[in-house]
Amino acid sequence: MPSSVMSMSRQGDGHPSPAAVSAIGLRKSYGDKTVLDGIDLHIPAGSVFALLGPNGAGKTTAVKILSTLIAADDGQVQVAGHDLAADPQAVRAAIGVTGQFSAVDGLITGEENMLLMADLHHLSRREGRRVAAELLERFDLTEAAKKPASTYSGGMKRRLDIAMTLVGSPRIIFLDEPTTGLDPRSRHNMWQIIRELVTGGVTVFLTTQYLEEADELADRIAVLHDGKIAAEGTAEELKRIVPGGHVRLRFTDPAAYRSAATALREVTRDDEALALQIPSDGSQRELRSLLDWLDSAGIEADELTVHTPDLDDVFFALTGDASIPAQPKETAR
Repeated sequence: MPSSVMSMSRQGDGHPSPAAVSAIGLRKSYGDKTVLDGIDLHIPAGSVFALLGPNGAGKTTAVKILSTLIAADDGQVQVAGHDLAADPQAVRAAIGVTGQFSAVDGLITGEENMLLMADLHHLSRREGRRVAAELLERFDLTEAAKKPASTYSGGMKRRLDIAMTLVGSPRIIFLDEPTTGLDPRSRHNMWQIIRELVTGGVTVFLTTQYLEEADELADRIAVLHDGKIAAEGTAEELKRIVPGGHVRLRFTDPAAYRSAATALREVTRDDEALALQIPSDGSQRELRSLLDWLDSAGIEADELTVHTPDLDDVFFALTGDASIPAQPKETAR
């Protein structure tokens, strides 16, 4: 793994940045099956961290441990500055959890679901109604608030689920595959909600099988495979650890094309398109070196494009798993 793929976020002075979630040597087994085999995590406050992995990789187990739902077999964990083993109640007060399966009660209205959560957080009746109304409006559910939640679409139920999670004003939110089963429009709406939460200072721990989702949202991504973190870094760092990246130079002047093709080593030629393909990890250093060389040689390319592997390539290379769900290719930026 290249040195650019770090396992810890750092501030400009080289010191680790404040962690919303920190885990060292986290382990969990069920019988003779090891689900988490000594994983380390460092998630800075106010960021989105995505945990990727195939089905059964241990993503949900990690969320359950970090959110105090089950106990780890071993490891040191701090969440929101509190020791998970020593003070689980303080951890629970600082977090919110939205699991794979909705916590929404379909037999009561959206508003009643919200007020129920307010009661669970010991808010006064007046404060509970205020918070419920604000969150229903924020998640565009005011019009449907008096209707039974069973009549809501999948996207509306997911929005209500997250709204319920926010009743207690958590500083850290665990979202376990929050967009599974949603249509593309609802998925993009959910992405926008997550971005707004982070803008407001909330830390989001996201598990997902949708690689595009991690690419869109996450500040850092970890790939979980066979109970271990196979790689961790930004999306761009991860894309550079698998082969296939290249720079493509296209020319309109045949003489410039021939000069560049003759001078450059390890180049793939496309004589018909007057284009050259040069292996590259897409790093700033390599691009600067190539551009400096072209400039010193007096060769001018008409078009330069950088091609890097996508997260699908990273995922397959690290896990050997080709069974991830199909996903739409449109993006919401």
